[in-house]
Amino acid sequence: MPIDVAKATAAEPRTTDLAWDHKDVLLYHLGVGAGRPATDPDELRYTLESRLQVLPSFVTVAGGSLAAAGGLSAPGIDVNLAAVLHGGQRIELHRPIPATGKAVQTSRIAAVHDKGKAAVIVLRSEVADDEGPLWAADTQIFVRGEGGFGGDRGPSVRTEAPERDPDRTVEVATREDQALLYRLSGDWNPLHADPEFAKVAGFDKPILHGLCSYGIVLKAVVDTMLDGDVARVRAYSTRFAGICFPGETLRVRMWRADGRIQVSATSVDRDDAPVLADTVVEHA
Repeated sequence: MPIDVAKATAAEPRTTDLAWDHKDVLLYHLGVGAGRPATDPDELRYTLESRLQVLPSFVTVAGGSLAAAGGLSAPGIDVNLAAVLHGGQRIELHRPIPATGKAVQTSRIAAVHDKGKAAVIVLRSEVADDEGPLWAADTQIFVRGEGGFGGDRGPSVRTEAPERDPDRTVEVATREDQALLYRLSGDWNPLHADPEFAKVAGFDKPILHGLCSYGIVLKAVVDTMLDGDVARVRAYSTRFAGICFPGETLRVRMWRADGRIQVSATSVDRDDAPVLADTVVEHA
């Protein structure tokens, strides 16, 4: 069996040195759609180094060390890249992310869940610098065809949207080259660039990275509901419920609810097909 659950979960935690600077942050922000319009003062806080704040979802690519990539190279894990999708993501912020930093990431396989037709690998990462903890992340990696081994199905938590109209709704257009730009932050999976590889994986054409949609949606929430202040974000979780093709427009619906914002993201171009679901931004 390609996934040896006992070996994967018993393996010693891995440590990785992370380093990033303002250029990495600027590139990431452009990759999730910042800078439109280019001279908008609200956009300059993402695109001009003298005003730079760091969108919290940057932690998923900080130092070029993608959590999903680390999970796929862990002991006991040997899977076909074409069968891999990002299932879900949660980040918790201990303090604002500096625009330039050095830190140490400690990661381990926390669990491997058996979903029947698929396996879900849960990678847990904790990151700290010289001043203490910076962030923690749980990454769920969905591997088609690797379930049915008799393991625990794991939790099945759904966050139902309130039965009322959203407090805010915004539409965010993605660029046709969005995935090509985003992948420069470190996710080189050919699923997002190579049409032939995408066909092998079952898609008509390359799809946008789930984590790119994740960043686009968080930016929309921060700009619309949190006064543009990234420091107010405490945690951000989602389930990748569907795909987005580069060039499509995302419809982001937001509901306020007791110190958190519930969010859904759908594709305008495909009759509100789900992209992100069970999405929550916890904030100060």
